[in-house]
Amino acid sequence: MAKDPLAEAGLHFDELNKLRVLEPDVSQKTTELKEECEEFVDKIGQFQKIVGGLIELVDELAKEAENEKMKAIGARNLLKSVEKQREAQQQQLQALIAEKKMQLERYRIEYEALQKVEAEQNEFIDQFILQK
Repeated sequence: MAKDPLAEAGLHFDELNKLRVLEPDVSQKTTELKEECEEFVDKIGQFQKIVGGLIELVDELAKEAENEKMKAIGARNLLKSVEKQREAQQQQLQALIAEKKMQLERYRIEYEALQKVEAEQNEFIDQFILQK
């Protein structure tokens, strides 16, 4: 088999009879690789769009979760505050009850003392009237 002198020099003809430096099969593989690379770049672009949308969605969900968390913390703090207010009010009422009980006891003692004085005065009046 005789070797082509142009092929030995690294020159080749393609299917359109154009002179090429690359061999036809290397040129074809290069073209196929270029097309595959373009497809790959397109797919990577689509993937980036999908991932970007997913990241935005996750960010929105994270913000909503954070907002709900803050609402829950606020509600819990409000509940604790109301509970402390009720405890303070209950203590105030218990102190008022104790004070009123003490006042009632003083009034009861004073009433008994006044009844005793009244009884003594009535007895004195009765004795005074009987002596006349």
